[in-house]
Amino acid sequence: MTPQVRPAHKSDIGELAATLSRAFYDDPVMEWILPDAGKRLRQLRGMFTAMTRHHHLAHGGVEVACDGRGIGAAALWDPPNCWQETRRAEWAMVPTFLRVFGLRTAQARGVQDAMKRVHPEEPHWYLAVIGSDPTVRGQGFGQALMRSRLDRCDAEHCPAYLESSKPENVPYYQRFGFSVTGEIALPDGGPPLWAMWREAR
Repeated sequence: MTPQVRPAHKSDIGELAATLSRAFYDDPVMEWILPDAGKRLRQLRGMFTAMTRHHHLAHGGVEVACDGRGIGAAALWDPPNCWQETRRAEWAMVPTFLRVFGLRTAQARGVQDAMKRVHPEEPHWYLAVIGSDPTVRGQGFGQALMRSRLDRCDAEHCPAYLESSKPENVPYYQRFGFSVTGEIALPDGGPPLWAMWREAR
């Protein structure tokens, strides 16, 4: 069955966060910040729940891909000029982030600060997170989500931006028209990120 893309609703947050936690379980940056493999799924679920509930969902850029068996993949996009959290959203996420990251909260903050320092100023759609459940990888879920939002970018003649945390995903994003604009070095010897930009069309 072809994955169907639709906007996410508040009632989807739990399942969406669970899907993204499985998708990012083996992510190099997440493994570095959350090294306890036994706790990582729960920690990631808490993080994605807070991010979606308090920031991304309100802007209308969150989409999910389904095939009748639930949410197979999700994408957290922010529209132009909305990628930065409001002070209210930041404070709302603090309790969850302290529980998730614990003694590594400063390390997680360092990653966020490194990303913010190089974030483009030109208005753009920002793909903060995209991930597919490992059980459906390679079945077109991520592609359907990418096409859905990039079609809107093209209709609005708006550029797009993302950071790739896996080197093997860079060619994947390049197929959608993104180009690497730089490597983001994380503090304390963390794994690199690749900043990628897609020009307006």
